[in-house]
Amino acid sequence: MEKIFMKNGGKLIQDMIDNAVDTGKKQVTVTGNYLIEKTILVPSDFTLTLEDCHLKLADGTFCNMITNKNTYTDLGRTLEGTQRNIVIEGKGTAILDGGTYNGLSELTSLKDGNPHISVNNTLLFTNVDNFVVRNLHVCNQRWWGLNFIYCTNGHIHDIDFLADYTRYDESGNLVPGLGWETLGGQAVAHIKNADGVDIRTGCNNILIENITGFCEDDTVAVTALAGKMEREMFIVEGVPFEIHDITIRNINACSLCAIVRLLNDSKTKLYNILVENVTDTVESFPYLERCLCGVRVGDAGRFPGLDDTHDITVRNVTTTAHHVLWCGGGITNLTAENITGFINYDEIVRKTNLVTLEENCILENFKLIKTN
Repeated sequence: MEKIFMKNGGKLIQDMIDNAVDTGKKQVTVTGNYLIEKTILVPSDFTLTLEDCHLKLADGTFCNMITNKNTYTDLGRTLEGTQRNIVIEGKGTAILDGGTYNGLSELTSLKDGNPHISVNNTLLFTNVDNFVVRNLHVCNQRWWGLNFIYCTNGHIHDIDFLADYTRYDESGNLVPGLGWETLGGQAVAHIKNADGVDIRTGCNNILIENITGFCEDDTVAVTALAGKMEREMFIVEGVPFEIHDITIRNINACSLCAIVRLLNDSKTKLYNILVENVTDTVESFPYLERCLCGVRVGDAGRFPGLDDTHDITVRNVTTTAHHVLWCGGGITNLTAENITGFINYDEIVRKTNLVTLEENCILENFKLIKTN
């Protein structure tokens, strides 16, 4: 039976939140199916519960589905504007659905009257302290599913993803199926760079765990880069421009690029990162041939110094990807333990590359323990 979605869902849910705040309540439970035509703004000290609820972005919209209230405001770029104690949670079946793709991409961002690509984050939190996002199914994300910038003391857990898995064939038709062997690169994917969870600059003390599903680019990306979002749009005065103390564990997923991606450049620092218990599920997902990387750390083109990327632990990784652990740039104190790579097609076992070092990669104090 086809679902019926209530129109103007963004306004309806916003009214519920605003009425709750006006009456001294700190929680709202939303049930049913809604088309979201405007962003839902969540205040501090508030819990938004989605119970057996399906939120879908309306066709032709250029907006986030959910943000914290101070995002996109001048106040939100100050320490005084830090929001606190926000929970977004699902109960039963709770779906955040990007709906029909609006065509906005990184290539068209801020061109020909288009807004910045960040409006295509399904959920966007900026400058939030003490937050929880849990028990959600995120599908058809138009860019990154869940994006966190200058956020601290958070718990993101039990999130399932299903990104668009179609590509254009030689005749220009959309067909299911992705893979580096099929694509010869990523350019022909319908929705490009459709990450799952993204942790950006200014973030620290965040636990990400129990993540499943498929993402077109990276499932979990911890990336400290000096982009327009971080340096101009959402920069928070007085907050260090770095990422540290992030734990990523129990990731059972597959992605076209990396299941877990760690990256920074020479203007940022990335340190005290733990990645553990990463399992590649590509064999049970019929529309992806093979992941490129299990875990990827750094990039030869970014050239961070040895003091910029340090104290990284990667352990218990099992993947059929081309590269189990791929490293680039300069990294100090990298420990890789119990990493396994293989492919078994028709009883023919082909080993993958356990550790791949990009050209000019420098590892200082690298420990490789118990590999298969």
